[in-house]
This record gives sequence, structure tokens and C-alpha cells, in this order.
Amino acid sequence: MSDANNIAKADSHSRMQYLIKESKAQNQLWILIDDDGCVMLNSEDEDCVPVWPSKEFADAWATGDWQHCKAEAISLNKWRSRWTEGLTGDELYVAVFPNEQEEGLILSPYEFEDALGKGR
Repeated sequence: MSDANNIAKADSHSRMQYLIKESKAQNQLWILIDDDGCVMLNSEDEDCVPVWPSKEFADAWATGDWQHCKAEAISLNKWRSRWTEGLTGDELYVAVFPNEQEEGLILSPYEFEDALGKGR
């Protein structure tokens, strides 16, 4: 089993730690976009923007209803300067590195930015 398979099957906290580490190392994170903007996931209570640590993981989600989507990198500086505030204003949350079962930690944009800053 490859490292990618291992981390994709890890628990939500481990995937978040991996995303933070990789995003800081690459100075970017990944979303999926289509003609209407970034794709969204819906949890029971929140609308969320899913984020991934690499193009490989984001592309793995571009299947089925999302097969027309493409992965796009966002620099951490751009995330901090635009996305945190924008998502908060739109009352959206961040789905951190969801797995194939659409499970992942759901954080407010500021909680996610705090996690990126601390690198936990």
C-alpha cells in the first residue's frame, strides 16, 4: 500500500495533520473548481469548501458528479488574505482533507487558519 493510500485511509485528525504539514511545506493547498467556482460539500449543519494537501488527492475526488472539476492550488498567503475572510462572510466552513466517505474535520475558516499558523 502506498503512502498516499495509507494517509487517505487515516483518521480525520491524522489527515488534518498531514494536510497542515504538506501545505506549509509546499506553501499551498488544493481545492476543486468548476465553471461556477469551488465545489462544496454539505454536512448536516454546514456548507463546506473541501481542501486537500496535494493535486493528487484533489484529483482523486474529480469523479462522478465532480468529473468535470479540476484541481487548483491556492497559496497560503492568498488563503489567509482572501479565503478566510470570504468564507466567513459567506458563512461557509472548511472540510479538511475529506476521505472517500466524505468524512473529515469541519472547521470554521478562522479555526483552519489558526491550525495552519500553528502547524499542529
